[in-house]
Amino acid sequence: MKRLTLAAAAFAAVTVFGMGPVAQAGATLDAIRQNDTLRCGVNTGLAGFGIADEQGRWTGLDVDYCKGMAAAILGDADKVEYVPLSAQQRFTALQSGEVDVLSRNTTWTLTRDASLGLAFAGVWFYDGQGFMVPKSLGVTSAMDLDGASVCVQPGTTTELNLADFFRANNMDFEPVVIEAQSEVVAAYFSGRCDVFTTDASGLAATRANEAPNPADHVILPELISKEPLGPVVRRGDDEFFAIAKWVLFALVEAEEKGVTAANAADMKANSTDPTVQRMLGATGDMGEKVGLDAEFAKRAIMAVGNYGEIFDRHVGPDTPIGLERGVNALWTEGGLMYAPPMR
Repeated sequence: MKRLTLAAAAFAAVTVFGMGPVAQAGATLDAIRQNDTLRCGVNTGLAGFGIADEQGRWTGLDVDYCKGMAAAILGDADKVEYVPLSAQQRFTALQSGEVDVLSRNTTWTLTRDASLGLAFAGVWFYDGQGFMVPKSLGVTSAMDLDGASVCVQPGTTTELNLADFFRANNMDFEPVVIEAQSEVVAAYFSGRCDVFTTDASGLAATRANEAPNPADHVILPELISKEPLGPVVRRGDDEFFAIAKWVLFALVEAEEKGVTAANAADMKANSTDPTVQRMLGATGDMGEKVGLDAEFAKRAIMAVGNYGEIFDRHVGPDTPIGLERGVNALWTEGGLMYAPPMR
């Protein structure tokens, strides 16, 4: 009897491995399905990345990642509960389970990766910290800021980089530390400080959308840090971590393969590219491997477009923010955006 049981177990193991590893739903995915909603932590209000209009409709690069995740998991990009979080609130909200994923211009660092019980799903936007000053000051370089007062948010890599930069260059500064994004911006435009510092994309967004006269403010040429921004999930739920990564990668891969929101259905039916076929669920079991179905990537792409479409819609050259792709271009076009092989 014992021998028969062992033989049956061995057969079962061979059968499972013969089919290939199949992902099991993790606790986070189970909860999302039970709630029929993805809870996504976003910025309290940063144009181009995560901001709500007067009707409470959220838009932005980071918001589209939330929509893509909801479309992939729940089949509906609108099944997202947006939870606006300040820089100081964001990690606690994710750790405590208040949100399922944090998609809020958050920099991937060693300390955050290793000691907060969190895991970064990838890089969604490559950024760097810069400085904005009133044009009337006549400043043209960050090296001219000795003695300046600087508005900055606490609990950010921005605050730490600021101190490093001035210390490394033997310069002094007066920090004006304010928690709320809206209040730190208001402090700068009201003249409470000489300089506003944050990620360069945030400076461009703030100047375009909140400056009384954008032409009165200059973004200095220096970037003083690397700021790889990306979505974050709780550590310990490997199944949901895989979903968070592969939704991001699918949106990047879609751009490389020319799959768009408009043509994804046609590409699934007619493309002969093996990668496109696997990504869109025409062949293979990519969806099953991450605990979803075959069309998870196709739904995400149809909901928000590929990475290039998302970038252009929210922060690209034809938007008020007007950012060039730069290092956020695909690796095939000289940038850093790169998805691992989907096979």
